[in-house]
Amino acid sequence: MVLVAFIVLVAVLMTWDWLLVEKIRRWDFLPIGDLDEKGSPSAELACLRVVVVTPARNEADLVPLTVPALYHQDFPGRIDIHLVDDHSSDRTAEAARAAVEFFEHKNRSLTVIPGGALPDGWVGKVWAMHQALRNIGADREHWPDYVLLTDADIWHRMGSVSRLVAESRSAGLALNSRMALLRCESFWEKLLIPAFVFFFNLLYPMRRINNPGDPFAGAAGGCVLLSQSALVKLGWSLESIKSCLIDDVNLARQVKAQGLPINLSLSGHEVISERPYGTLGEIWRMVRRSAYTELKHNPPRLAVALAGLFATFMLPALMVTHLFAAPLTVTSYAAGVCGALILLVQFFVYRPAVRFFNLGFFWSFTLPVAGILYGLMTLDSARLHYFSRENAWRGKRDRS
Repeated sequence: MVLVAFIVLVAVLMTWDWLLVEKIRRWDFLPIGDLDEKGSPSAELACLRVVVVTPARNEADLVPLTVPALYHQDFPGRIDIHLVDDHSSDRTAEAARAAVEFFEHKNRSLTVIPGGALPDGWVGKVWAMHQALRNIGADREHWPDYVLLTDADIWHRMGSVSRLVAESRSAGLALNSRMALLRCESFWEKLLIPAFVFFFNLLYPMRRINNPGDPFAGAAGGCVLLSQSALVKLGWSLESIKSCLIDDVNLARQVKAQGLPINLSLSGHEVISERPYGTLGEIWRMVRRSAYTELKHNPPRLAVALAGLFATFMLPALMVTHLFAAPLTVTSYAAGVCGALILLVQFFVYRPAVRFFNLGFFWSFTLPVAGILYGLMTLDSARLHYFSRENAWRGKRDRS
């Protein structure tokens, strides 16, 4: 048994060493799209129009913060906000209107669109965005230059829209996505949120996504700027991804498959998620909603993923503790040393994540714990898929 563990650990160590030296450096938390301080927006942006599409369901607590932030952008052109109120029960629409009621800005407007009944085969969030895009596309004489898809919990700092549009114009981007800076204040957020972004970067390396010659695609749904050309190619419709719970990645695939350039980067300070995840349960429910979908609801993939997480995060620690057992054999000693090397490499590659979130040195050692918890969340996601029959706005309704 120890020999088998040693062989597995050698393979795991080689994998981590490969991650460490591969050219795309998916672990270094770069690129950061808003790393530098932004100057005044260019005058050429003044002739442009951006329509913001915000799907919202029961977001009355957050829209008074996030909707005015869009009004106060330094973007010199026009911004029209289309908030799709998808059957909220908490007066989301009223809260959004009240938040901007006394703002006077000739180049800003808010339109609240009541969401229609969810058709069969559609995911709720995608259906909400589709309704807005369909309305925008129907008015061909007033097509916007860009459409910004952004969640109701995303707060945009003043220069966010100007920077996104300027980047897209400069590089000719059809899709420009920013991964919002997530809250990292509570104990559970500090333990799990940096790891969440770390694992996202492992699955969706941004340098590959941003390479026009690489078909690999991805995006972060909290902030996606689409050009008019991309929307025309999509037919001002999201029907092609109507059933996709992971809508952002699939939207990026649709755009890049058309031969159009896309970009994904992290946000350091301009695109910020105001959604708190103060407890383990809140993060757990957020992850399990789509974790098994990422595995395409495939049991063999689930088994491989769980085995990989065990071998990567639990087995090295077990073999290191075995070093202190007596009597030791050559094989068990080698396995323990190999496990220690794995933990050391994990510490090194996780440091950029910890620094990105301005956390203390101690948190660099917590990746194995976070990895084990994410494995349990993935297992629970599979349980939810097979044993829950209720539908929710983003897909399956969480049910204990």
